[in-house]
Amino acid sequence: MTAQALIFLTLKASVVLSVFAIGLVSRIDDMLFLLGRPRLLLRSLLAINVVMPLVAAALAWGFDLPQAVALALVALAVSPVPPLLPKRQIKAHGEPSYAIGLLVGAALVAILFVPLAVELLGLAFQLPVHMSPWPIAALVFATVLAPLLAGVAVRRLAPGLAARFARPAGVIASVVLALGFLAVLVTAWPSIAALFGTGAFWAVAAFVGAGLAAGHWLGGPDPNDRTVLALAAATRHPGVAMAIASANYPGYKEVLPAFLLYVVFGAVLAIPYVLWRKRTT
Repeated sequence: MTAQALIFLTLKASVVLSVFAIGLVSRIDDMLFLLGRPRLLLRSLLAINVVMPLVAAALAWGFDLPQAVALALVALAVSPVPPLLPKRQIKAHGEPSYAIGLLVGAALVAILFVPLAVELLGLAFQLPVHMSPWPIAALVFATVLAPLLAGVAVRRLAPGLAARFARPAGVIASVVLALGFLAVLVTAWPSIAALFGTGAFWAVAAFVGAGLAAGHWLGGPDPNDRTVLALAAATRHPGVAMAIASANYPGYKEVLPAFLLYVVFGAVLAIPYVLWRKRTT
């Protein structure tokens, strides 16, 4: 196994452990939160699955971007929210049940939505892109549903153990994730730096800004719901996006720097919004 493969395996393991830690403090009711709130569910899907793909399409047309960057934006736009997002939403004073329910709902919808959206965007851009639902289902199950359900089950069967283990598991997962991501970033930085001057940075900034604005506006009257949906609309599951790219783009390694650019600078660009929400909610 190469060093890079080992780093990516470590990253995946830390994500699974982090979602398991979220499950240790969650309930089944949290996972089903949106089923009893159809209006909020529709607004959430509108922001994540309609507005953001349209934004990505507009950016890909409006910016003179390299093909790899345009494909990365489109793949990110149709991907669900990432499994680590609920922790960030809760820290920004979001509603915990909504954050967890949105994670589960967006992941399940993605199994059917992603292949359909990829086909439609491929027709719009005249690109021969396709995506089977099975790899998406496997990725969603492995990184979201299985570890979350396992954590919920432990909390149900052994609540004392879950309470003691949740925080250490989350801390360990966060530290390992940060170290692994830093290792990837250091090795890939020359490729990321090469994207400056291509319009990629401004496209990522516009994508994140549009997501925050759309989610905040569509989140409804509850300020906590607005915070959750804003961060969800601006943030995407890089694993699903990379699965789309690797299945369709022969120069897949050229797309990876664009994903890393989004992950790094997307997180930085969202910081002012998070700080603002902490002060106002």
